[in-house]
This record gives sequence, C-alpha cells and structure tokens, in this order.
Amino acid sequence: MEHLFPVLVAEDDLVTQKLIMITLEKAGHTVKAVTNGIKALNAFKKQFYPVLITDWEMPGMTGIELCKLIRDEFSNNYVFIILLTARDKLDDVCIGLEAGADDYITKPFNPPELLARINSGHRILQLERSLKEANKEIMILSITDPLTKSYNRGFLNERLPKEIKRAKRYHHPLSLIMIDIDYFKKLNDTFGHLFGDKVLKAFVDCINTSIRFDIDWIGRFGGEEFLVILPETDFQGSMALADRLRENISKMSLEVDSNKTTRITASFGVTTFDPAIHSVTTAEMMIAQADRDLYKAKEAGRNKVMGNMLGTPSS
Repeated sequence: MEHLFPVLVAEDDLVTQKLIMITLEKAGHTVKAVTNGIKALNAFKKQFYPVLITDWEMPGMTGIELCKLIRDEFSNNYVFIILLTARDKLDDVCIGLEAGADDYITKPFNPPELLARINSGHRILQLERSLKEANKEIMILSITDPLTKSYNRGFLNERLPKEIKRAKRYHHPLSLIMIDIDYFKKLNDTFGHLFGDKVLKAFVDCINTSIRFDIDWIGRFGGEEFLVILPETDFQGSMALADRLRENISKMSLEVDSNKTTRITASFGVTTFDPAIHSVTTAEMMIAQADRDLYKAKEAGRNKVMGNMLGTPSS
C-alpha cells in the first residue's frame, strides 16, 4: 500500500469523531483523535501530523484559531487542513480558507467525499515533500565540491566566519588545518588526470574517517589544497590530529593499474584561534597563518606538520 500520512482529528462531538476514525482507518490511515483545539495543538508538539481534520466550533479553542496557530507554529512542514462544520455559507467558507484551511466539508459529512478530499491532500503533501527533497539536493550541490564531495570554496567563505563568531561567543578555541598534497602536479603528469582525481577522492575519504562527524568539516580551498575546520579544538589537539592525518595519508596504497600502486604524502599548516588570548581575528587571518606554516612544512622537506597559535610568527 502506498504510504499514507497520519491524520489528527479534532472533533468534540464523539459520534462524529468515531465515524471519521472508522472511515479513515478502514481506508488504511493511522488516526489520532482529540476533543478540542488545545489538545490538538499539544498533540502536534509531541508528534507532527501532516493531515488535520478539525471541527470549527470547539470548547477552549475554535477550529479557526487552531488553523492560524498551526500555520504560525509549524511553517517548516506543511499541514493539509480540512475544516469540518455545519456552516455552509460562502462567507464562512472564505473565513475558514483565509484562516489557513485547505479544504472544507459540511456536516453531516459524506464518507466517500471525506476520503476523496483526504486523497487530494495526500497528493499535495507528496508533491510538497518531493519539492523539499529536490530543493535540499540543489542546496547540497551548491555547497559541495563535485569531485571530492567535500565542501566547496563558497561554503568555506560563508561558514568559516560563522565558526569564528561562534568561537568568540562561547569562548571556545577554533583550529584550522591547511593541507596540500605533495607533488600533486607530478602525479597528474606521470599517471594522468583521472588518477589525480582518484587521489583527491581517496585523500578526502581518508580525512573524513579521522575527524569528528557533524562537528569537524573539510573544504576544498583550491586544486589540491584543503582546509579542515576543528571547532572547540585547542592547538595541541589540532597538531595531534594533523600528525595523525599525515600518517594515515602516507599509509594509503593507491592502485595506478592492476600491476602498480603508489603512495602519496601531504604537508600541513596548523593554526588555532583562542578567544582567551586574541579577541580579534578573521577567516583571512587564520588562513594566512596556516598558509605560512604550510609553506614552512614544504621547506622542511614536505610530509611535515608545522603550526603556531594565531598571531605567533612562524619559525
């Protein structure tokens, strides 16, 4: 059976309430029933119901008031609302629709008509859900590097300043690691760009397995350079992680073809912003500091980790 959305019924007349439940449950719907608008609102706060059938006139809170509150408080997820009432004047219909109802059924209701209107709402909800999923995919694509699936430069430029503001607000350290794959151009020239793409993807996968899920994140800064952002991580912790990443990357065995494998290394520049030491920083300052230390790592022979607290001269 096609997935049916759960239905909440707010109806103070117990006979009508029971008839609605029997009609919907026979059709395969999961139904919860309450006797007034206040209980309906409380039910929504415990569990989201995509479909609401509400009586107009109920004690404590009318169906009109309930419609308005649902629209105000649950705007992130759409609720298909059917207003059930003995009122059948055109003015009453307009009042109900303006309050946020999607449809309108007069009492005594006709079971086939109720099911038809529920099915109509079901189609609308399916379309709304499909649209949200499509929009989410578009949003993800807009902030993701298509090759490595890490975040892209645009996301870095937007997110890193927010991470800095958060670090200042909560007085937590924020660390940044800049990583550059050693001799990447030589890899491309020797084994081809397709192999270079394979290296980049394996490199990002290796990093993702070593950082905290949903806390730390990696973004492609450009070419073979990447930034790893470490919220609530001090300098010692970020240096230790960078060295662990360096070691893990150097241990990867990458298949060139069926008869040949190769290994890669990377160089690291690490910096930390600590609000207890510096009250002012920017994304540009953090990136510049990490870049200076990355350069020192390359000068020292590559496959190295160099780092300094923000504002400390690289040595």
